[in-house]
Amino acid sequence: MTTDFLTDLDDDLLTRLRGLYRELHQQPELSLEEHKTAERIEAELSSLDVEVQRIGGTGVVAMIRNGAGPTVLARADTDALPVSEQT
Repeated sequence: MTTDFLTDLDDDLLTRLRGLYRELHQQPELSLEEHKTAERIEAELSSLDVEVQRIGGTGVVAMIRNGAGPTVLARADTDALPVSEQT
C-alpha cells in the first residue's frame, strides 16, 4: 500500500483538486469573512453525492453516508492571511 494517496488518484481528479487548491489560495479570506471560500466549498461538495448545509454564514457541513458503522468527523479551518508566498 502506498503512503502517498495522491499517486492513486485519477489524473483528471488530481488536476481538478490542484486547480481548486490554487483558486482558494489565491483568494484568502480572514476569519469569519470566508464567504466566497464557503460558497466555493459548498459548490464542490454539492457536485458530489453528499448532503451539504451552510451554518453560521461561513461554515459548511457535509454528511457522507455509508451505511451503519463507525462515525468519523473531520474539521478544517478555511481562513487565511493575505500574504505573498514564496512557494
